[in-house]
Amino acid sequence: MLKDQIKQYIFEQQNNSNGNSITIFKEEKEYLEKNQLGDNIQFSEKDVSVRFADAYIERCDKETENMLKNESTSFLAQPLDYLKVHKNEFIYLESNWFDLIGVEAVSIEADDVFGTYDVMLGLKLQKKFEKALKENLNTQLHGDEAKFDLMFSLEDGLWNLNFALNYVEGFTEEISIGEAFQLIYRFLFQLVAAVEGERK
Repeated sequence: MLKDQIKQYIFEQQNNSNGNSITIFKEEKEYLEKNQLGDNIQFSEKDVSVRFADAYIERCDKETENMLKNESTSFLAQPLDYLKVHKNEFIYLESNWFDLIGVEAVSIEADDVFGTYDVMLGLKLQKKFEKALKENLNTQLHGDEAKFDLMFSLEDGLWNLNFALNYVEGFTEEISIGEAFQLIYRFLFQLVAAVEGERK
């Protein structure tokens, strides 16, 4: 699925640019090079800070799940510990980039008990990928306390996945909310690529 999605994206970019030079983000560039896709195309790297420039963002109330405010992308510059200051809130983000890797909207909140930053999302992968998914989550989340919740929803046909961002490689408390979503994207991109790569 990921390979097809990325091929389609590159095809669209080529049609839009009318040439053999395309600007893409690091994750997609690495994937294309590793899988030897996009021959005869020059790829240059886009600045990661603009990945979520067109994202849809909401601040929501944890208890009611009601939207408090629809935010512009400038909100992503807020420090991540905004969530520890506003413990009653979670941030909900939709992006075409998450769609590309088969991820339905991503939410993040500060856990009241453990003080971790919890990530919640829906992952469009078939049920047959369960073993590979669990193995890769165990490998890619670092730390003794690294835990995740993974449950397949027959109703939606997707995996409900929760994990603590604190155990993702590259995490520090000092990052911005935007950098946290970039880290989540990279983690999920690598996860999906690894899981799909194991079952061709």
